[in-house]
Amino acid sequence: MASIKLILRTNQKDQTGHSPLYIRIIKDRKTKFITAGVKLKENEWDEVKQKVKKNHSNSARMNAALSQKIADAEGQVADMERKIKTVSVKKLKEAIKGKEVPNFFEYARKRLEKIKSTVSYSTYRAYTSQVDKFEKYMGTKDVYFDEITVALLNDYKFYLGNTLGNGDTTQRLSIIVLGTIFRDAIKEEVIPETMFPFSKITLKISSSKRLFLNKVQIDNLTQLKLTEGKKATMWRDLFLFSIYAGGLRFSDVIEMQYSNYNEAEHKIQKHIRKTGRVHQFKIGKVAIDILEKYKKGNANHDDFIFPVIIDKEGYLNSEAKRYFQTAKFNKLANWHLKKLGEKIKLPFDLSFHLSRHSFATNALNNGMRIEHVSKLMDHRDISTTQVYAKIISEELDKAVDNYIY
Repeated sequence: MASIKLILRTNQKDQTGHSPLYIRIIKDRKTKFITAGVKLKENEWDEVKQKVKKNHSNSARMNAALSQKIADAEGQVADMERKIKTVSVKKLKEAIKGKEVPNFFEYARKRLEKIKSTVSYSTYRAYTSQVDKFEKYMGTKDVYFDEITVALLNDYKFYLGNTLGNGDTTQRLSIIVLGTIFRDAIKEEVIPETMFPFSKITLKISSSKRLFLNKVQIDNLTQLKLTEGKKATMWRDLFLFSIYAGGLRFSDVIEMQYSNYNEAEHKIQKHIRKTGRVHQFKIGKVAIDILEKYKKGNANHDDFIFPVIIDKEGYLNSEAKRYFQTAKFNKLANWHLKKLGEKIKLPFDLSFHLSRHSFATNALNNGMRIEHVSKLMDHRDISTTQVYAKIISEELDKAVDNYIY
């Protein structure tokens, strides 16, 4: 015989001191929880009497509603146990909730597998990790769409920021991924549109400043004495190559093949991983010299120019291997670059992605038209490039404030 009881889950207390009330079902020593749709403070709940205390302003109405929910749940359980002697606690929960509301995590996992072949592996991994994180927070896979409410999402957002220390951008991504899964479920008519709770969630947009190296700092990095053949030297070369090759992203630099470089015209033509577009542009002397330094005379057409990727077949043929290898090498590059940044006394941590910012800001500073910068960076929309123009404008304002009286 299954037992049913109301439980105030104080381990899920929110920032206001309220905890969610759940209907707990125990059957064959297995437990399931169903939200009662109520949040209370500990001093407002009587565990023994299973009632909301009179110190709550709406206690009478809430107790009546809770009594009805428990009565309905007990009726459903009794019916199920009469019909099926070996009914599981999961089936009992489904009977109480009604089968029309599907399990969120079951749907999310199936949906992710369905889109796996249509999105990049990095996107698939990002979505999967966010679903994993939410599941860890919930503490169970047994969560239904209608249990994910505005209150729950706000509590989750609070947990992301205060317990995990996630910034605004990461919090935003975490909530957006969950919202995307809801939208897909609505589009597929799995759940009704009225079940979508995200329209009432406020997400902050981080106004973090884009860091970059100015000309003096680039020169200092270039002139820093390093031993040839050491890893730090190679990562510096690749960082500088990116600056002087239109701000190419890390993955596109390390996988540069001989077939991507037209030596006669000093042009690079490459399929860009992030955008999926073929990008072609001319490079200048510094980038050419770095390529010449690493080129080998007996190389094959599909060999990588820079000596970073060892498992060529794995990298080219497996998106998963490519993802993990890129992440590993990016971490290694950033470790070396951070040390180099400390040697030239940069006021911030040096990482590979700053090469892209450095190209854009220095190109604009040197008078290159924003349309040309946008084209070289392979931006789909010039408004993306205008962020760098704003940085230049802010630097100019600062110069006026400091030097013109």
